Amino acid sequence: VQLQASGGGLVQAGGYLRVSCTASGSIFSIFDMGWYRQAPGKQRELVATITSGGSTNYADSVKGRFTISRDNAKYMVFLQMNSLKAEDTAVYYCYARISKAMGFNPKHYWGQGTHFTVSS
Repeated sequence: VQLQASGGGLVQAGGYLRVSCTASGSIFSIFDMGWYRQAPGKQRELVATITSGGSTNYADSVKGRFTISRDNAKYMVFLQMNSLKAEDTAVYYCYARISKAMGFNPKHYWGQGTHFTVSS
């Protein structure tokens, strides 16, 4: 199983950006998916998660600005980020909890990270 993230770059403060992540490989079922981020010198932190049924959870710092969604048929998760701030600058990592076959316990898989900078 692999997760491939795309998107990123340089964005001005107040702007918007959409990142996506695609899971591929031996996939039987995908449970929750989401995004974490790690800013320079800081620990990795949760940004948003979404269950297979579409229930979402957000970090307080991004509520009202970021929206997570997913396409179950395409094994994809998206993060729409609006009203970006300098403090959103980080490497963003997608993850997915995936079961590779019926009866197999799901495991967490991580993408390689995608970086963007918000310039003020």
